[in-house]
Amino acid sequence: MKKIYLAMLSILTWVSPSVNAQSSTDKANDNTVTFYIARHGKTMFNTLDRVQGWSDSPLTPAGIEVAEYLGKGLKEIPFKAAYSSDLSRARQTARIVLEAKGQKELPVIEVPGVRETNFGRYEGGFNTDMWGDAALYMHYKNGNDLMKDIAGKPDMFQKILAAIKKLDTLNMAEDYNDVKKRGQQALREIAEKEASQGGGNILLVSHGMAISIFLFELDSAGKKPEVGQMENAAVSKVVYKNGQFTLESFGDMRYVEKGKALSGK
Repeated sequence: MKKIYLAMLSILTWVSPSVNAQSSTDKANDNTVTFYIARHGKTMFNTLDRVQGWSDSPLTPAGIEVAEYLGKGLKEIPFKAAYSSDLSRARQTARIVLEAKGQKELPVIEVPGVRETNFGRYEGGFNTDMWGDAALYMHYKNGNDLMKDIAGKPDMFQKILAAIKKLDTLNMAEDYNDVKKRGQQALREIAEKEASQGGGNILLVSHGMAISIFLFELDSAGKKPEVGQMENAAVSKVVYKNGQFTLESFGDMRYVEKGKALSGK
């Protein structure tokens, strides 16, 4: 059942062919904004397989380590600004990344709009309970049967979040459109602000499911990631130019792998 949560947490993944070379869209002073959007490092709730949306838990030693690897892997990319959600696991990851890459003086600006999905009454509980309840609500026998029906069907992602919202007795849970609206609005506000100041490379630390939702329908050409899984500290690269977003990569772990190699691991 833990595999169900991991897949749903980061149901979309696609990686571009280039990591080390910066593309022409990274040019400074032409108003182009290049986002490096990272998922936070592994947390205590991740380890315990508990629901972690608006609820929060600190990074584990493994989570700190992977954030350090990410920072080292991004060392050659100078960031003009850094943002994170207002949840501590994202903020902590951003600070570790910046310190590891040699930009610890750069402030981290907190943006509530890019925080994780709110799961209402399921927050802090076991993932198996939430996904199991959603499966039964959707007329599946169990979570495993639901999981089998997800592959290649992005609309299932929306249906499952809709089911969780219906099952939430606290009336706090968010569905796909709730998260998409606030997340894309926050990204556009950051992009427009940074473009008006000349553009540049921007670090943004957010959350697995939220990133998947923000970016799934963001690309101006309609490019979408494929079904898959996002790891902790994976990076999605998005370019903003002349009011348009372009998805260049999604769920990329090669920055982490590069940092790990530089650390002799």
